[in-house]
Amino acid sequence: MIGYSAVDTFVFAQLQPMIDESLGNNDHDYLRLAAYAIVPLFLLRGFFNFLGSYTLNWIGAQVVMKMRQQLFDKYIHLPVSFHDTHSVGSLISKVTYDTEQVANASGKALLTLVREGALVVGLLAVMFYYSWQLSLIFLLIGPLVAVIVSLVSKRFRHVSRNIQQAMGNLTSAVEQAVKGHKVVIMFGGQDKEQARFAKKNNHNRQQTMKLSVTQILSVSSIQVIASIALAVVLFIASNPTMLESLSAGVFINVVFCMVMLLKPLKQLTTINNEFQKGMAACTSIFDILDQHNEVDDGAVTIDRAKGKIEFSDVTFTYAGKNTPALSNVSFVAQPGQTVALVGRSGSGKSTISSLLTRFYRPDSGEVRLDDKALNTIGLKSLREQIAVVSQHVTLFNDTIANNIAYGAKTKVTEEALAQAVKIAHVDEFLDQLPNGLDTVIGENGLMLSGGQRQRIAIARAIVSDAPILILDEATSALDTESEKLIQDALETLQQRCTSLVVAHRLSTIESADKIMVVDQGRIIEQGKHEELLQQGGQYAQLHALQFGES
Repeated sequence: MIGYSAVDTFVFAQLQPMIDESLGNNDHDYLRLAAYAIVPLFLLRGFFNFLGSYTLNWIGAQVVMKMRQQLFDKYIHLPVSFHDTHSVGSLISKVTYDTEQVANASGKALLTLVREGALVVGLLAVMFYYSWQLSLIFLLIGPLVAVIVSLVSKRFRHVSRNIQQAMGNLTSAVEQAVKGHKVVIMFGGQDKEQARFAKKNNHNRQQTMKLSVTQILSVSSIQVIASIALAVVLFIASNPTMLESLSAGVFINVVFCMVMLLKPLKQLTTINNEFQKGMAACTSIFDILDQHNEVDDGAVTIDRAKGKIEFSDVTFTYAGKNTPALSNVSFVAQPGQTVALVGRSGSGKSTISSLLTRFYRPDSGEVRLDDKALNTIGLKSLREQIAVVSQHVTLFNDTIANNIAYGAKTKVTEEALAQAVKIAHVDEFLDQLPNGLDTVIGENGLMLSGGQRQRIAIARAIVSDAPILILDEATSALDTESEKLIQDALETLQQRCTSLVVAHRLSTIESADKIMVVDQGRIIEQGKHEELLQQGGQYAQLHALQFGES
């Protein structure tokens, strides 16, 4: 880019000898030499332009690719608490929109900055070389231009940050409306969603217009300042004393260079917009990249846990909440036992399973696995010991076979896959699918019913062959017949592992070794099914409600 501008500067510098020597003295040889040189010079200029443009486009593409990769890697290593407080739309917007802003700054904007900056320096050097007296005016207007650029830069960055936030809100609004499409049309919420989106869309437009106004005013201001400088130069040159010492070639060269300065100055001011967008995007991206990954300070590795789980006086409060989700919870699950958690929604049942998988850390107390504190066990090793089947099943846009095999420690054999499919009753609906186990099921299994997705999640847990099984409302999406089949499958699975079962339907946990009733973060009752019924406490009340007993 410097070479490209150097060729331009060299061509402009030849105006003075061309006018004074060739045209003034009728020297045809210089003009002929210029005719021979002009094509090679522009070939060289084109070569420089290709090299510079290609290289910077390559750099821009590399930057956007690496930043996207780094953001993606960061997203999947951040703790659950981070994702609890950030919308999916804003995180996607950073990967798609913000990285593009950085790429523009490191590619196109950098190209213009170097090329036009070098041209400005070259033109000023030519002007000072031929007439330093006329060029001195630029030493006066330079600081004024610098002040304007500084003020405008701050404004650009502030508005760019607002635009990036607005883009995140727009993405969130679209994602929410698309994901909740059935709810929107069912409850006639189209007008409400349109109004909500229009408000966010208009806010984005307003921020973009603020950016445009700032850009237009800054470009106009700098060009007005440059025109004042040109007027001053013409006024000084009109002085009789100055006119006597100026040749036509020098005067035309200086004035021509000043006029030529207007274009690169305009481009440099315009490109400042791109740079400030890129800087604001960098701030937004590095805010995420500087977040700490999920803490993994455990050094102990476990090949296969026996399955003893112990909560000792555990208290935990979610970030931003004042009331603890769990208060002084203590219990022990021996290897191979099935422990069931029952209670009202929001009582803290699922929080217990989230602490066991170390999605969160307790504020006080300790959770132990096989008498080892969870904090001392490496995260990967710990989570290999646990299989989770939740009411919110997450499936990937892949084949059924790959979804079942997801997370298995070793390559899953066809026999193991077939056995898991049979136990989880997945085979019952495979015949209805075009490619059986090789059917691609769409984003989050949109081709399947809730019960079918749940069965695939159970098959995934069977294949993982973990010594601890967490069932969080695992049969909530099933009809009565499917639930009976799945219950048989789960009982088969529970015989070979320690199970923690979160349930609303008491019929599914009557055979549990221990049932614990959780209320407002505390365990208020525990025992076997018959024992708890005889106590006539909250469990007995829940049982009476569900089974219509008086």
